[in-house]
Amino acid sequence: MSDTDQGGCPCGCSRREFLGAVTVAAAGLAMETAGLAAAAGEQPAPNKQPALVRGAFIYPPSERLRGKGQWWSWPGNDFDAEGRQKKYMERIARMEKDLAMRIVMDAKPLDAASDLGAFIADVSAAKPDGLLLIPFHHAAFGHVDRILKEAAFPTVVFSSLGVKHGPVKPYMRSGIYFIQSLDNLDAVEYGMRMIRTWRAMRESRILNLGGSRPVKDSVVAGLGTAVRAVPIQAFVDAFGKVPADGAAKELAAAFIKNAKQRLEPADGAVLAAARAYFALKNLMEAHQADAVTLDCLRRGELMPCMGVMTLRDQGIAAGCENDITATLTLMLVQHLFDRPGFQHNPAFETEANHYFASHCTSGSKLMGIHGPQEPYLLRNFAHTNDPTCVPQILWREGADVTMAHLVPGEKPSLLVYSGKVVKSHAMPPVGGCRTNVEITINEVEDVCDVQGHHNVLFYGDYARKLRQFARLYGLRLVPDSTKGGGTAVPGLPTREDA
Repeated sequence: MSDTDQGGCPCGCSRREFLGAVTVAAAGLAMETAGLAAAAGEQPAPNKQPALVRGAFIYPPSERLRGKGQWWSWPGNDFDAEGRQKKYMERIARMEKDLAMRIVMDAKPLDAASDLGAFIADVSAAKPDGLLLIPFHHAAFGHVDRILKEAAFPTVVFSSLGVKHGPVKPYMRSGIYFIQSLDNLDAVEYGMRMIRTWRAMRESRILNLGGSRPVKDSVVAGLGTAVRAVPIQAFVDAFGKVPADGAAKELAAAFIKNAKQRLEPADGAVLAAARAYFALKNLMEAHQADAVTLDCLRRGELMPCMGVMTLRDQGIAAGCENDITATLTLMLVQHLFDRPGFQHNPAFETEANHYFASHCTSGSKLMGIHGPQEPYLLRNFAHTNDPTCVPQILWREGADVTMAHLVPGEKPSLLVYSGKVVKSHAMPPVGGCRTNVEITINEVEDVCDVQGHHNVLFYGDYARKLRQFARLYGLRLVPDSTKGGGTAVPGLPTREDA
């Protein structure tokens, strides 16, 4: 990525310049807070390692099967298995680099029973994050079946179209992402991304700012994500340490320059919003956190909504109102699809049978950190008369959208819905929160059957891919069939905000 890439900041500076300013602003506070954390005996940040996938091609050597009297079943005797393996390996090497993970494929294809036994023993000892199996012969699926039975790891099975005939439904089950598509290495890359995402979620830490209790570390059930709860006073103190000039003043100027319109916020409120961003960033660095959520209501000039927008635009999951499940979902969407999500309150347009999503912050780079910024207005927080600054993001009419909610537990659940943007409403006349999106919903006949509070909405039609993720990791999927509301999910937030 070049220095002129605008992926990190809405101010027009380069990503390197912006991150440099962030680092300088954070340095003193990060050192101070890290020292306090060590003195308090807090748990260190999770030890991160690249995801590891072990894989193999499975087929008999072509030269043996091309002899006189030999029978080459599907894909036929003009299929160049060795040449196809070489071609695939070139793309797999690029995946490994692009996804910053390890994909270790056996150079020799698996054929004999001894080859298979050695491979199963090897992967069982290595305990990889997942497997990649690529059969090049219809009969090779017997070997695939044995590996799936004896090496119980999340597995991507890729069969190019014309390699296997007959039913594939037996492979559409928990723990397997089955692909049958002509040379579709993009699908294989998504399989690798799913495996990388699961490990990244397990090795991440969410900073949860709220309450007054001492710092406490915990782990999310069924997912393994670390959570560090820190008193909200830490945010107040961090805000006070951010200078009202320099990088904060530059970011405030960028907020104003890039806005389609500034309505209520005065200069001081915009500057406070920029300082709140640096306070969040500094605390994340001090606590070695990958994501953040905080008690953000009733914060007065410390409202962090513009900071939340900026963090999401940088590819960082930033949740509202101490909502861990929403923050986990923001992380999931970012890892899988490079999209910032919109955590929101739900409402229902009963006459048009549409869903209404509303909150006072959203990412603005809804196509990802390298994409364009959607138009936004600078507004005050919709529920207070204090001097505040929040964004009103204008979502594109007709855009495909997906909505999700990841709910932890002994058996985690994943809510998945999809639709299209109908309208981002002006406020007033509509009520609710500043950023609002009216959308259609595909999965239910009656939109009032949509479940969840603080669901996460994002650009793109990714519902099917999310369902594939749920199948690979054995998540309980809701709704479990189209055109029905499904049963209620245990532990899913349903509260209404004050």
